[in-house]
Amino acid sequence: MESLYLLIPISLLLVGLLVWFLFWSIKGGQFDDLEGPGEAILMDDDNPKPQKVRITQDGE
Repeated sequence: MESLYLLIPISLLLVGLLVWFLFWSIKGGQFDDLEGPGEAILMDDDNPKPQKVRITQDGE
């Protein structure tokens, strides 16, 4: 019974921190676009940009 005097405030503090973290992440835009990054990885570029090759005087 005496342990409840310690466990209840700790659990209330933990719940308060989790609620604060949830609202902080919502306010920060964490959950704005859930499908976009998953679909963007599937979109391939048909014409990739060619890599530039640098030629030195030594021919290396």
